[in-house]
Amino acid sequence: MTTFSESKWANAEFIQEYRNNADIYIVERKRMLSIVKSFYVHFIKKNRKKSVLDLGCGDGIITYELLKADSSISATLLDGSQDMLKKAKERLKEFENVYYVNASFQEIMRRNILDGTYDLAVSSLAIHHLTMKEKRALFRKIFAHLHTGGYFVNVDCVLAPADTLEQWYLSLWKEWIDEKIMSLGIEGGHYDDIIRRYKDNKDNKPDTLEDQLDALKKIGFTDVDCYYKYGIFSIYGGRK
Repeated sequence: MTTFSESKWANAEFIQEYRNNADIYIVERKRMLSIVKSFYVHFIKKNRKKSVLDLGCGDGIITYELLKADSSISATLLDGSQDMLKKAKERLKEFENVYYVNASFQEIMRRNILDGTYDLAVSSLAIHHLTMKEKRALFRKIFAHLHTGGYFVNVDCVLAPADTLEQWYLSLWKEWIDEKIMSLGIEGGHYDDIIRRYKDNKDNKPDTLEDQLDALKKIGFTDVDCYYKYGIFSIYGGRK
């Protein structure tokens, strides 16, 4: 188990570099955010009271998109980084009923950090930093803190089931980045080694989509499915 303090996400400079480049690094980021928002509107918004748990919230962008769709949400944002939580507070300063918890996934699994139950638990590009054993433990914790009928939705990187597919998916990712920086008129070689940086980063521990969907089913989630996929990027989840 890699503790949060040992990861690159405890480094303020690394966090800022990621935030500056997130729209380039993450394939179809805006589309994935719109899919999560659509999921919320279709399955959750009709509820009288709506509570959302944002795990590994980063700078709060998912909660921000959900609050734009429904400002009556009561949102709890959790992240191991004080710097990220500060950015999230800045982004969400105009909204009420927003609460912040400074804790890592490992702390969630070790202690009773979470309080109450939620209609929707979301996470974005954070859970792939856990081993499969840790993912299962976190999924169980999420399941325990959902209302009956509540949903879990995860936006994340996944591991291809075969090396041949992995190479293609990574090529798709690089093609996306090349097209993006060309459209933005960005020059220089900052993005040339993105695949090597991703593969060499020991914080990244992606597992196959199949293994993660199977884990959700065994825990007791229903309506488990992949809601979107583009190479290594995926949205998946299920209902309690």
